[in-house]
Amino acid sequence: MNQAVVERIRLFFIESPIKMARLQGVGNVKGTVKRVLVELTASDGVVGWGEAAPWEVFTGTAEAALAAIDVYLRPVLMGRPVKRVRETMALLDRALVGHAEAKVAIEMALLDIVGKASGLSVADLLGGRVRDTIPLSFSIADPDFAADLERMRAMVPAGNVIYKVKTGVKPHKEDLAHLEAMRSEFGDAIDLRLDYNQALQPFGAIKVLRDVDAFAPTFIEQPVPRDNLDAMAAFVAALDTPILADESCFDARDLNEVIRLKAANAISVKLMKAGGLLKAQAIMAIADQAGLPGYGGTLWEGGIGLAAGTQLIAATPGISLGCEFYMPHHVLTEDVLEERVANRNGHVVVPNGPGLGIRVSEASVRANARILAER
Repeated sequence: MNQAVVERIRLFFIESPIKMARLQGVGNVKGTVKRVLVELTASDGVVGWGEAAPWEVFTGTAEAALAAIDVYLRPVLMGRPVKRVRETMALLDRALVGHAEAKVAIEMALLDIVGKASGLSVADLLGGRVRDTIPLSFSIADPDFAADLERMRAMVPAGNVIYKVKTGVKPHKEDLAHLEAMRSEFGDAIDLRLDYNQALQPFGAIKVLRDVDAFAPTFIEQPVPRDNLDAMAAFVAALDTPILADESCFDARDLNEVIRLKAANAISVKLMKAGGLLKAQAIMAIADQAGLPGYGGTLWEGGIGLAAGTQLIAATPGISLGCEFYMPHHVLTEDVLEERVANRNGHVVVPNGPGLGIRVSEASVRANARILAER
């Protein structure tokens, strides 16, 4: 293990069909979502997997992530000792600015290798577990609200009680009607959260937010565009409901500014923003000091990225507001894992095995992806 180095890199480009359209403030998704899978093989034969799942209106494109890994990061990565994860990630940052999704995919795969070789889970490598399950948040984002309401009628009795409503896409009166319908049918049995995905403009936003505040949501996520931190701070001061920063908080520098301006009460931690599990933990260390809890956000990850996210949250006490890792179970028509990461009683069950704790189906990968680079 001490001498094992990265010997082979395979990249797979996947365009996965989804079961339903998704309406979200900064952009909508229908038909398919794109991802890049990374398979690293060490010189001792141990294989690790990672996933880059960007969104073009949020972090970047899958095509750019593929090129970043194949053209710019591959030369740095080949021959690197697999155990020297932190040093390797620093070298990747020096070789290429940005492209957080590409870099976290590589880090996932390296940690998967180290975990498998040592018999430890990624959560163990990150300091050990503080939780074995994570409350699951499902996003109400179908253009057909009646279809989402019908899903809730099946999901709530099964223990799924957290629902994050994508607001600001439809007219405000429709949002209010939908919130009223959810509260009327399910009452306080559901944990209701709202996410505007930057859909509102600062002028007039406070009136809209006061209206939805009446439905007692757990938090209101990113109501205005990411650079409007003064407006976010005003909402924090004016509303009873906590404000959660997502697009306003990509990295530690962003977080320090959010804290300085008191622009949020909580943050969304996404691997595709942070660029690494180690970086995500570093961000949460700052948030912990400021008393800001974290929420496990997502973009369009499949099972590999989901597994990495669960390992991160399992080992990070401050990410205490649950996670929205619902894509493989509820939205993707199929995934590349032999067995999906388990959901039980409204919670995601953190995999127990070494590394990421998952088994990737080679047959499924080959059936659903093109090998764009292998050497």
